[in-house]
Amino acid sequence: MPFLISPVLTAGALAGHPQPTLPADGGLVLRPWREADAPAVYEVFQDPLMHQWHARSADSVAEVRDWIRTWHRAWEGEREAHWAVADAESGALLGRVALRELRLDDGTAEVAYWTVPEARGRGVAARATTALTHWALDVTGFHRLELLHAVRNEASCRVAARTGFGLEGTKRSAIMQPDGWHDMHLHARVRGD
Repeated sequence: MPFLISPVLTAGALAGHPQPTLPADGGLVLRPWREADAPAVYEVFQDPLMHQWHARSADSVAEVRDWIRTWHRAWEGEREAHWAVADAESGALLGRVALRELRLDDGTAEVAYWTVPEARGRGVAARATTALTHWALDVTGFHRLELLHAVRNEASCRVAARTGFGLEGTKRSAIMQPDGWHDMHLHARVRGD
């Protein structure tokens, strides 16, 4: 049965090109992950705050290297797109920003991010999210980006607000975290916002 509408993005919209490096304000760069980033990512995942808002932990640097290889394959399969957020001058890892739950036909994805402890409170997540949002909506042609965070995660709520993701509602008891079920705020931006 034929569709009555055309896909927003077609296969190859991402994987047909190498994953780009994206500039961000304030001396940041979003770049593809490198295996050499694994020790720094492992250290971030030892932080108790990461355990509060993420369901995943890292038991070894080797495990994180596997994550990085999986992130590269996710780009190639157009399932997800993950970037390291780094200081453009020093190259120091400051965080991660990603598009998850890619649905090219619908032109939708979910934005995710985290920052290293030393970078928190410096606007890194907001600047990285702004750069990624511009690339996804204005350059690549996605139509809608969603951003979900635990209702109690006030820092993530501030990032969503600062980057123009309007609050659309609350998904009750939507995500299981180590301390139980969490209600999640749903924020979104659409092309043209």
